[in-house]
Amino acid sequence: MDPVAALRQIAFNLELQHEPTYRVRAFRRAAATIGGVDPDDLAKHVRAGTLTSLPGIGKATAGVVTEAVSGGEPKYLTDVLARGKGKIPGGGALAAALRGDCHTHSDWSDGGSPIAEMAETARDLGHEWMVLTDHSPRLTVANGLSADRLRAQLDVVAELNERMAPFRILTGIEVDILLDGTLDQDPDLLSRLDIVVASVHSKLRMSTSDMTRRMLAAVADPHVSVLGHCTGRLLGENKKRPESTFDAERVFEACRENGVAVEINSRPERLDPPLRLLRMAAELGCTFSIDSDAHAPGQLGWLPYGCERALECGIGPEDVLTTKTAEELLAWKES
Repeated sequence: MDPVAALRQIAFNLELQHEPTYRVRAFRRAAATIGGVDPDDLAKHVRAGTLTSLPGIGKATAGVVTEAVSGGEPKYLTDVLARGKGKIPGGGALAAALRGDCHTHSDWSDGGSPIAEMAETARDLGHEWMVLTDHSPRLTVANGLSADRLRAQLDVVAELNERMAPFRILTGIEVDILLDGTLDQDPDLLSRLDIVVASVHSKLRMSTSDMTRRMLAAVADPHVSVLGHCTGRLLGENKKRPESTFDAERVFEACRENGVAVEINSRPERLDPPLRLLRMAAELGCTFSIDSDAHAPGQLGWLPYGCERALECGIGPEDVLTTKTAEELLAWKES
């Protein structure tokens, strides 16, 4: 077995299972090191038992490399795969129908991996496209993109699309909805992007009436394609946050009327909107985008969480943007 592939597969599955970042990084760092070693030199290190002398290679990763070079599946990988069985939902026919993901992050903002690695993983998962949606400038804690950095990113995406075709990286942003409902990026630059996900990240406890006005203003902006994680809740054991309160019926009706999709955020610590609101949006005839909100390659595999919730609320493939081809998605945006 290719040792680099084994290390990357372990890292992917650890991310998929929401394991600590430091553990994932150890395997990604080891994969980068081993990938740069000449195969003959690697074989010599394996025979001599000196793998741990290489930078970023510890006892566990050395064991994975040794077992992979010997021709078998490393025990560490076998154990990680076994632990993951049954943890991730299947997502049924809806998961099988997905072609892409409208909400992903890279190390240009607060993601942990380069754009190319995110795109290659999405492609390997069977996706035809993904939208790159790094954060906007006022979210400084997430290293949000200034207008100049976003322009530079567009050039990088164009180069990657030439190399990775037919897989396609669509240009985008997760833009902050500011307190008055305006968007945190230059409008002319937003008009150049394929998809704009608009999300609230600040003052989440503002009054119901003020939050409603804020969200209605954002949804009415012609640049907005998707309303991201609408309640902002967090369900994690170590970091919980209650839902923002707003007039959900008015906001979802505005989404429908303005051609803005309601995001079904698949992150296990978000699962946003809650089921009662997701049912309301479905009953009101909204369009949806099942997204991973991935900040690392393994998290791209979280989409089945959103699919299961959509199915529970009677939402089918015909209601979901992320079942469309890239061309169909862009045609929907312009319609």
